[in-house]
Amino acid sequence: MNILESQSEEFLKRHIGPDEAETEKMLEKVGFSSLDALMEQTVPSGIRMKDPLSIPNPMSENEYLRHIKNISLKNKIFHNYIGQGYYGTITPSVILRNIFENPGWYTQYTPYQAEISQGRLESLLNFQTVVSDLTGLPLANASLLDEATAAAEAMIMFFHSKNRSESVQKPRFFIDTEIFPQTKDVLYTRAQPFGIEIIEGNYKNAAITEDYFGALVQYPNNKGSIEDYRSFIETVHNTGGYVAMATDLLALTLLTPPGELGADVAVGSAQRFGVPLGYGGPHAAFMTATDEFKRTIPGRIIGISEDASGNRALRMALQTREQHIKREKATSNICTAQALLANMAAMYAVYHGPGGLKQIAERVAIFTQIVGEAIEARGFRLVSNHYFDTLVVKTDNTSSIIEKAEQQKINLRQIDHQHIGISLDETVIIEDLYDLINCFENDSSPVSFELSAEEELRHIPEALSRRSAFLTHPVFNTYHSESKMMRYIKYLENKDLSLNTSMISLGSCTMKLNAATEMIPLSWSHWANIHPFAPLNQAGGYKQIIEELSHYLCEITAFDACSLQPNSGAQGEYAGLLTIKAYHEAQGNPHRNIMLIPISAHGTNPASAVMAGMKVVVVKALENGYIDIEDLKAKATQYKDTLAGIMITYPSTYGIYEETVREINQIIHDNGGQVYMDGANMNAQVGLTAPGLIGADVCHLNLHKTFAIPHGGGGPGMGPICVKEHLAVHLPGHVTLHRAKTISINGNGLDQPNAKKHEGAVSAAPYGSASILLISYAYIRMLGAAGLKTATEYAILNANYMRARLAEDFDILYTNSNHLCAHEFIVDLRPFKKSAQVEAEDIAKRLMDYGFHAPTMSFPVPGTIMIEPTESEDKAELDRFCDALQNIRKEIRKVETAEWDVKDNPLKNAPHTQQAVITDNWEHGYSRETAAFPLPYVAQNKFWPSVARVNNTLGDRNLICTCEPTEAYMEA
Repeated sequence: MNILESQSEEFLKRHIGPDEAETEKMLEKVGFSSLDALMEQTVPSGIRMKDPLSIPNPMSENEYLRHIKNISLKNKIFHNYIGQGYYGTITPSVILRNIFENPGWYTQYTPYQAEISQGRLESLLNFQTVVSDLTGLPLANASLLDEATAAAEAMIMFFHSKNRSESVQKPRFFIDTEIFPQTKDVLYTRAQPFGIEIIEGNYKNAAITEDYFGALVQYPNNKGSIEDYRSFIETVHNTGGYVAMATDLLALTLLTPPGELGADVAVGSAQRFGVPLGYGGPHAAFMTATDEFKRTIPGRIIGISEDASGNRALRMALQTREQHIKREKATSNICTAQALLANMAAMYAVYHGPGGLKQIAERVAIFTQIVGEAIEARGFRLVSNHYFDTLVVKTDNTSSIIEKAEQQKINLRQIDHQHIGISLDETVIIEDLYDLINCFENDSSPVSFELSAEEELRHIPEALSRRSAFLTHPVFNTYHSESKMMRYIKYLENKDLSLNTSMISLGSCTMKLNAATEMIPLSWSHWANIHPFAPLNQAGGYKQIIEELSHYLCEITAFDACSLQPNSGAQGEYAGLLTIKAYHEAQGNPHRNIMLIPISAHGTNPASAVMAGMKVVVVKALENGYIDIEDLKAKATQYKDTLAGIMITYPSTYGIYEETVREINQIIHDNGGQVYMDGANMNAQVGLTAPGLIGADVCHLNLHKTFAIPHGGGGPGMGPICVKEHLAVHLPGHVTLHRAKTISINGNGLDQPNAKKHEGAVSAAPYGSASILLISYAYIRMLGAAGLKTATEYAILNANYMRARLAEDFDILYTNSNHLCAHEFIVDLRPFKKSAQVEAEDIAKRLMDYGFHAPTMSFPVPGTIMIEPTESEDKAELDRFCDALQNIRKEIRKVETAEWDVKDNPLKNAPHTQQAVITDNWEHGYSRETAAFPLPYVAQNKFWPSVARVNNTLGDRNLICTCEPTEAYMEA
């Protein structure tokens, strides 16, 4: 290898954990002489890729950073006054550096293991408190994907609450004309599979009857107008319906909250609380509701409980409502939450406090007032006299005003040919007001305006001015200096185990390295500050990334077209199924609605199928974990006239490459169906095989798994879908890309007579969480074709090495005919319940004492753990984890032989906190050293769980999902 090749391939050596010497030892343990030999015995020859991927040669990290900087400069930074739910914001540097750019926060896993997740659980509880206080509703979840999908989730929740039987009595849902167009777009998409009839109109004269189950209004609305919805809400309630309000958190520091107006639910985006625009995301959406919805609200709820020592402890409450438990009975397929962004928004509120937030809101409102009154003084008419941050100007001369604004590098919103929107935000300074007003000036008079230090707000109606207090808890009134804030963030970070602590070997979740070079550009202004609805000629950098990444993903999957819009894996599933559904309808087969799903499939699969309006038929699995071909044939034949398709995961959820996969796909095609491949395990395919080669028609890709986007404590995620050519025309569309004349779909979109009606949007922004596409783009460009394949090979090697080591002490479930696994494997822990009364949960909690996060628990087989090491972990780390599990096996033997009591042993009492170990009242039948330092390596770098085992049932019986009252805090 010459010097230039060596430099270009440097990232591969930094991404792959084992070096050459370690690789040799690991292969020896597995019983192979080379990686190629291992692949031949693991991946069926009939599906192997014959040619290398057509991906550009790899770049060094330095070369890539220069490359991505040059691309970023193709994005043009304008002053954005487009609004429409997306606003400029100032991310406090202390939050940018210590959360957004900190692997201690962005590499955490979803907080299923509460004892080692207390830091981000507290931050998410803060987030829930922020949105609960500001919206005036008691129940909040820990963030959703974006405002439009949050509104759709509210609609679906209302629908199921009012239509519990097979006979739908209330099929109608009212939406006010003045909600955001992108929200309408997603609502129509989500309503259709359920048969929901959306009626759009003016809330002031809407005829709400008994067949309406609910309504949605915007506050302030699409035109910036602050409307009093009290009477309308009462009307809807009197007919037995619910009302949701899409709203703005910053505005609610000045406006009467939705809960006080009588609303049942409030939804919106927390983006303007310190989260960059990023061409559409990722951003944390919110939903708050009345207590009536505590058993049905979608997403995750952080609740307060106690640990085994009686101390306060946080956990994800009501977990049994999640879609992987309910499967086809789920009413939502929400999986990813935007946890990292929710944490940023929460910290923004903590840092500024109630007074600081109100000052920001007042400044925005006063600047908007100055601009509005100055524009009126120049002879223009404003659509509304009651506004917070958004003005809509009525004029017959929109084009010249827009053109003049662009000359000053200003983006205004052209709503239609007679209306221009102007939305101000916290980034606006006084100097900007001159340029803004000048857009409406005749150029003959100098721009001037008056600003008094005692300026009062004149355009927020008295009847809707906020009088109730908010954010009174000490956490929002303490950390206002940078020193305090920095230490508070670090205090929480220290309570959480993340990838900068140790490996997180979660099967099916792929917690691989999130390289710093992949992450760095996200903070750059030319990526962070682009509005998702900015003119396309200002987003040249994003256009290039989107086009190139789409091409690479199609090449990797052997498909023909790609949509980057879905902003979570489960949403990718949903979008893929809608694409199949639209295809069947276009072929004149709308009755094809049966989706076959193997019993071993991910829990989101059946939930997504139901959300797409399909009926789920379960396919059996054999004892070896393979799909039961005979059962599949029987069901495919039985439903051949109504078969929509099948959802499969490859390699299977049991961690094996099923040799019959092509036969499975052929059976479906022969019976008129389409094959949907869940991309959760795509990291075991890249460079070796591909969904298109295997015979699938569509797949989604978890970019937060295979392609290195970090999990962020439960999100962000991205779930693009790739499809064969015949499905390409049915990929998701978006109102900003297809401004058709169908007003019911597009609201106030500009009329374009030649535009075509598009397939519905699944996300609020046309390219979902566009800014984090940079991470996957970087991953592909720095690895290149050979590197991508090598990453897959090492994922398989690392898994088989751990399987070989652990097989000495545990039963390994489901391997192929050569006794090998793919990139993950399942360890059977069920025998220990009988032999020692030790359950899988006990082993998971005990692993915390060894400094490790538990593997995936009891999925897909109850009483087991599924281990996936990823290619990023070196042999020493793999050995530490295996040493830990093997030592735990020795501990179980001590219980089996009665050396330790079945109730008083380190497994049942795990995890052990620092406080528990140093207590004077140590009364256990094992030593403190055994409890806290069970192996020598633990003492070198001890991670202490911050609470003992959490009481799950107590938290569910007593749901508390916001910060406790001030009195409780003071007592503690």
